[in-house]
Amino acid sequence: MKKSLIAVMLLAAVAGTSGVLIGMAIARMRHRGARGAATPGGARMAPATSGSDARQRDEPEVIRFARDPSPTPPFLVSDLSGHSVSTAELRGRVVLVNFWATWCPPCREEIPDLIALQSKYKDRLQIIGVSVDEDAPASYVKAFADKEGINYPVVMGTEIAKEYGGVPALPTSFVVNTDGRVVQKHVGLLDPAETENEVRALLGLPVSARIETFADTGQIFLKNAERATELPDVDMKGLTAEQKTAVLKRLNSESCTCGCNLTIAQCRINDSSCAISTKLAADIVNQVRAGMRPPPLPAASASSAPIPAGTSAN
Repeated sequence: MKKSLIAVMLLAAVAGTSGVLIGMAIARMRHRGARGAATPGGARMAPATSGSDARQRDEPEVIRFARDPSPTPPFLVSDLSGHSVSTAELRGRVVLVNFWATWCPPCREEIPDLIALQSKYKDRLQIIGVSVDEDAPASYVKAFADKEGINYPVVMGTEIAKEYGGVPALPTSFVVNTDGRVVQKHVGLLDPAETENEVRALLGLPVSARIETFADTGQIFLKNAERATELPDVDMKGLTAEQKTAVLKRLNSESCTCGCNLTIAQCRINDSSCAISTKLAADIVNQVRAGMRPPPLPAASASSAPIPAGTSAN
């Protein structure tokens, strides 16, 4: 009888422990899911690999900066309180240009961390919140910002987003060094520890991370895709150097037909899951390998041909 009672108690303990572990696993899964980015349509997309992912793999913390950073696109606008915000006046400070929207859950989730970061580094760091709310007036965004206690300037910025090469997912943040050059881009919810390490490193302060550099071949600005010698899921093995150059030239000059309004190379970098740009790229590789010439551009029809000066359309 005692043995049966002990067995029952052991089973209950195991079941209870299992329940706790399952609950912890579910909580972790929910937390990871929240780290995604929201597309303009409201859907979530998986974020790029972050510092937190590295720690989960028990790897040392690494922060990465572009070794050949491009200048930050300049802008001079008024924030929601009527104060001037000029990128030219921010030299000497680290700048975090954070594209967000009031309807975006991960954007709202990271606001407290941004507030804390701005408070901690004060005039050595300038966060700029660029709202891409298209359907909400500035007054609504200002009321939202005031309610959240945002302590950094917020500007309305659908046009600014275009200057940065477009922002297909929110939040997206560009990290700018003290020389006014963009050294990193993060798509999705920021990792507070990683972001602070980046700020500290750019300010010359001690950091608990190893610093690495990379060539920006489209990871930050899609226009730099023309620098890339490799593209996601584009197999150029076996091509001669001349053939590879020909393939890259076509990938950077021919447009993807998926509706993204990007070149095939840019689409491969921006959305490596795009089946259309994958096929177009493979077709180009096969054509170049076979020695085929690129298809000619469609000829202008008679109706669309320019009318010589001094003549009538009729």
